[in-house]
Amino acid sequence: MTNAPAPSDSMAPAEPKSAPEAPGELSLADLATLRTAPALAAHQRPGLLAELKTKLAACDWFTIGVMAPSATSALAALQACEGALGWPALEAHGQNPEPESVVGPVFLKGNQHSGQFLLRAETGLGEGILISGHLNGEPDPALEGTWGPLPLDLFDA
Repeated sequence: MTNAPAPSDSMAPAEPKSAPEAPGELSLADLATLRTAPALAAHQRPGLLAELKTKLAACDWFTIGVMAPSATSALAALQACEGALGWPALEAHGQNPEPESVVGPVFLKGNQHSGQFLLRAETGLGEGILISGHLNGEPDPALEGTWGPLPLDLFDA
């Protein structure tokens, strides 16, 4: 008789990493390993937002990437983020397609330095918001970074 693992143990695909369930267990570092944003429990949101706001406070300007199932949901996530964080609204780049003409998943890239965002159809991405913080002077990896993927509804009121 051998001690080989049961077929279900050795052949099962690895489960995707999900958000921790216990209060206070979810951090920005936990999200960095994910391809798509996790669904958060209500008790996980305040701590994650507080940690994010602390990181953002050390930076001078930001870029934002929104991976969304539609142009409408990407724009809603951008506007909710701008409102929640007190950022000035970004303007659509002149080469952007009309949002209603974009069918399917999209990637929105916003840049506070330029004050604009670009929107394009993009398949094969995860879903969520990525925010990168930047400094005006010399780069400082201890302060700058990219955080996410954050849920598309994280900043909804």
